[in-house]
Amino acid sequence: MDLSFSDIEEGFRRELRGWLEANVDPGDSREFADLGEEVRVLVAWQKKLHSGGWVGVHWPAEYGGRGATTVENYILQEEFARAQAPELIGRIGINLVGPTLIAHGSEEQKLRHLPRILGAEEIWCQLFSEPNAGSDLSSLRCRAERSGDEFIVNGQKTWTSYAQFADWGILLARTDPSVKKSHGISFLIVDMKSPGVTVRPLRQMTGSNEFNEVFLEDVRVPAVNLVGELNRGWQIAQTTLSHERGTSPRQLVMHRILLDALIQLAHDTPRGDGSAADDPVIRQGIARAISEVEIFKLHNWRTLTQVRRHGKPGPESSLVKLFWSEMSQRMHDVAMQILGPQGVYWSGEPRAVWNGRWLRSYQYYRAATIFAGTSEVQRNIIAQRVLGLPRG
Repeated sequence: MDLSFSDIEEGFRRELRGWLEANVDPGDSREFADLGEEVRVLVAWQKKLHSGGWVGVHWPAEYGGRGATTVENYILQEEFARAQAPELIGRIGINLVGPTLIAHGSEEQKLRHLPRILGAEEIWCQLFSEPNAGSDLSSLRCRAERSGDEFIVNGQKTWTSYAQFADWGILLARTDPSVKKSHGISFLIVDMKSPGVTVRPLRQMTGSNEFNEVFLEDVRVPAVNLVGELNRGWQIAQTTLSHERGTSPRQLVMHRILLDALIQLAHDTPRGDGSAADDPVIRQGIARAISEVEIFKLHNWRTLTQVRRHGKPGPESSLVKLFWSEMSQRMHDVAMQILGPQGVYWSGEPRAVWNGRWLRSYQYYRAATIFAGTSEVQRNIIAQRVLGLPRG
């Protein structure tokens, strides 16, 4: 087994690292006054990346990418995280919509949407989850009824990231209610500025409101916005979901950074006559975190190998998502054990450690085992589609 990168891949890394060193502004990772300011900064950042040729590198050249390999795209995400560069505001468009349209969209859809995704000219959101169809997405109730050369859409979606800023959304809707579950679902492109689309932000316990609930009332969607075949949307959505779970190089690097901060926190926090790092329970938690970050790296590499062999992520990507989401929560639990009562202080409070970022991070990652498919869903996928076990 060769665990090293090739000379060409390392050359790609050096080129990218040099560009990031010259172009990443530490101020771009600051805490923003509000979500609107964050979006404005991130749009400008994506445009800058695009002008440098670093957006959608894994897309085919004819659609604005560089035709980079899956390994090079992995390196790109890894280096972005290492440089602590801001995330792409258009990451749903780049990582989910783009690959789905390239695989299943019409040529007209590709030419219309792909170039605008790359330069952050248009922002996309993902209209999949519903109030009663999150973990069990195939039970969705949003309907799209054909009327001439349009679909009339009615329903509700929730947990839709950045929907209040989105120009377009990818929508799963039921087009044949006579069949159950994953059958009879279609995949549509929706103009988020259409009459009948209402977006209501949801305030999270972190204080942010990038999540939204979206109401669709008699929304008219042109039939040319159907992606792939009618009633085959569930199969198309598997492309989207596999890319959403896929490899997680950014999470890997960010958790390495988090691990270093956790170790430093243990040494800096007084405990008795020494520090929290002397506490055997804390030491055991940190030792587990060190081991799990290394295991996570190997999970990523295994999934990357599968992508290289087969051209797309398979059900094994659920292992990566399941592992890192639960690993992260365990790491944050150790941080809260170290901080004790100080862990409850929010940003701006003088007694807050790390300006309250530990608490914010802890609260954010409580959702990690829910978004992109709950841990229960991931375990079912692993059991049935990776291990070949029968349904319970």
